Amino acid sequence: MKDAILVLNAGSSSIKFSMFAERAGNLDLLIKGQIEGIYTTPKFSASDHDGNPVGSREWDPGTRLEHGGAIDYLIEFLRTHRGTHELRAVGHRVVHGGTAFSKPTLITADVIRSLTALVPLAPLHQPHNLAPIGIVAERMPQLAQVACFDTAFHHGQPEVAQAFALPPSITDRGVKRYGFHGLSYEYIASALPGVDKNAAAGRTVVAHLGNGASMCAMKGSRSMASTMGFTAVDGLPMGTRSGALDPGVMLYLMDEMKMDVRAIEKLIYQQSGLLGVSGVSSDMRALLASAEPRAKLAIDIFVYRIGRELGSLSAATGGLDALVFTAGIGEKAAVIRERVCRDAAWLGVEFDAAGNATDGPLISTTGSRVKVWVMPTNEELMIARHTRRLAGA
Repeated sequence: MKDAILVLNAGSSSIKFSMFAERAGNLDLLIKGQIEGIYTTPKFSASDHDGNPVGSREWDPGTRLEHGGAIDYLIEFLRTHRGTHELRAVGHRVVHGGTAFSKPTLITADVIRSLTALVPLAPLHQPHNLAPIGIVAERMPQLAQVACFDTAFHHGQPEVAQAFALPPSITDRGVKRYGFHGLSYEYIASALPGVDKNAAAGRTVVAHLGNGASMCAMKGSRSMASTMGFTAVDGLPMGTRSGALDPGVMLYLMDEMKMDVRAIEKLIYQQSGLLGVSGVSSDMRALLASAEPRAKLAIDIFVYRIGRELGSLSAATGGLDALVFTAGIGEKAAVIRERVCRDAAWLGVEFDAAGNATDGPLISTTGSRVKVWVMPTNEELMIARHTRRLAGA
């Protein structure tokens, strides 16, 4: 029975995967895992829907498995571990859809050409997202493939929320605020009615806090504004990304420190954020456990910027009815949630310490004017749903 959907999320050195099967109209997780270090020291791990290990492998240091070898290994692994399930389609997370792709799309040769042309908008992500698409097409040409975009959920934002104050000669080339983490926000929007109907219909800010971090203001479960803009380095400070910077800083780095484009790119994407400020780690768990003063400073900056953006996003929707925490830090770092909520008392948040200690789902008091929720995100399931629909699975 061709009832399985494979979801691939490829980065520069890793491929995360999930396989879902349709049961009674639902999509149930069968297997998930990843291959990391594919250009240096490849390591594979997989688990079943309950989190029990079902496969692992480590290659010799220095092995260059690359994307092609990683996909080949994954295909063979799934062939021997999928039981009676057969693949019907493959869904891919693609960071950038540009102005042309406002919804998930069946992949064709023309689509690939259009997505390749968007590489300058996301040079550190797009090529790696696209690599497995060509490999799967070569290895399994009978399978339908679907591209799901991190930018698509934000396409309906008001024009003023997307616009930069730049001349048309620049903005007409597609230079605008796109917003990212859209698949995560779309999943939260789809699940919110079952948690809080008033929040789903009203004004909600979702905080996707992880190694990559952003926030999105929703009204009626539709995106109205986001902290990320033209690139995924904008907005909040992140694990290794700087977040928003005064453009004058870039000019200073070039003029006074003689840094070229590639050096600045490495700085703002890989050497800044929590890691850059703390000098300790990009991992919030390590920073919370550290006694280093700069670890505390990194956390303080992170929390402060969340509070600043929460006020800004609430202004974009004319008020706030609910706040939702999601992703790794949002779902697991109770200390960060507490600090953000206590700082947001002016917005009408009444914090519930007991609910927060158990990771919610409700971490505001019953009388709080603004409800605060902790909701696990599931970008992979969102991709699987779109893939099933478009592939007729």
